[in-house]
Amino acid sequence: MGVINYSANKQILVVASGHPYSRDALGQVFDGLSDCCWSLVEQPAARRFFTPQSVGDYAAIVCYDMPGVDFTVEKDAPRLIDVEESFKTDMLDMLDAGMGMVFLHHALAAWPAWGEYGAIVGGRFLYRPAYLRGRYWPDSGYRHGVKHTISVELDHPVTCGIPKSFSMIDELYLCPIFSSDIVPILVSDFSFLDDNFYSAKLAVDGKMDQNEGWSHPPGSNLVGWVKHYKRSPIVYLQGGDSEPALSDPAFGQLVRNSVRWVSSREAHDWAARAYESQQSENN
Repeated sequence: MGVINYSANKQILVVASGHPYSRDALGQVFDGLSDCCWSLVEQPAARRFFTPQSVGDYAAIVCYDMPGVDFTVEKDAPRLIDVEESFKTDMLDMLDAGMGMVFLHHALAAWPAWGEYGAIVGGRFLYRPAYLRGRYWPDSGYRHGVKHTISVELDHPVTCGIPKSFSMIDELYLCPIFSSDIVPILVSDFSFLDDNFYSAKLAVDGKMDQNEGWSHPPGSNLVGWVKHYKRSPIVYLQGGDSEPALSDPAFGQLVRNSVRWVSSREAHDWAARAYESQQSENN
């Protein structure tokens, strides 16, 4: 098992794929981390880094990826790809060892065939209906190019230096969020009702930006949160769909703040305490 390194020279792994993105815009976000070195690896090659040994090699992993979903099949797309048991074990052991994790945008839709993944991130974007935590959910909703105002919900290291509210244009999701597992830090003023979103399943079927015959329960306006999973501090930010979104100064600062926080001793101590308290309550 690796040893967490809190030194000033931090190595950050950025994992991407599963969604068109601008390498330049994504790179500029992390170039702003003057106190860190970062590298980019795309899936599926990145899977080999999700092991306990990476805790000694990296201060944090940033997931801007969407593995486990195959859109290329001719019928019943998308195909949900089963997760190898060895990968599950390695990733859970890594989180137990304490790896700082930042999940961005479409990472909320990754590994849909692995139920525990949603518990790790704090929610689920669904391309097809599913049962989550004993409740039926329809496929999720999306809406591109939304101009909305984001407000800071909590004074936290992730929101340090961010305006109390700021506007940006981005894609938003209408999907299950596990509010009991998370600490909200950012909220949107957009109305998260199904009339304002389009069906993800219809989009996969070739019917982009449509919602006829589709319905979804009212959703949460949370667009950013912190949480822990085992001993790992975690941040999820819903933003980052497009080059303009990635280039937004406030959003870029949020990502950099997130990386610095999940890399810090403070965050790891918080996650460890929260996990130990959770274990005590369960025993």
